[in-house]
Amino acid sequence: MLLIHCPYCEEDRSELEFRWAGEAHIARPEDIAGITDEEFAEFFFLRNNEKGLTYERWRHIHGCGRFFNAARDTVSDKFLMTYKAGLPKQPVPGVSATEKTVETYEQTEGDAR
Repeated sequence: MLLIHCPYCEEDRSELEFRWAGEAHIARPEDIAGITDEEFAEFFFLRNNEKGLTYERWRHIHGCGRFFNAARDTVSDKFLMTYKAGLPKQPVPGVSATEKTVETYEQTEGDAR
């Protein structure tokens, strides 16, 4: 089981209390009524789905109920950090901006925070 840190409750809680809410830091078009159907489909449906370090929105649905952002390695499922919603994309300590964290599950078995 994964433990996820809620930045509002300031506790590590079971993954069963949380729900994934999609990719974080997606900019909504300023004039959404003025864009084409193709541009709307790209904004609404298409996501990067990259291997390695990704920024996601999560909700502590069975706790405080609030949304927050998380930096997570999609290969190992390891949460590298969590931070409150509304903040800009946070740098991950120990990972440079150009470096992508890609680890195997076997390397990170144990603490998933």
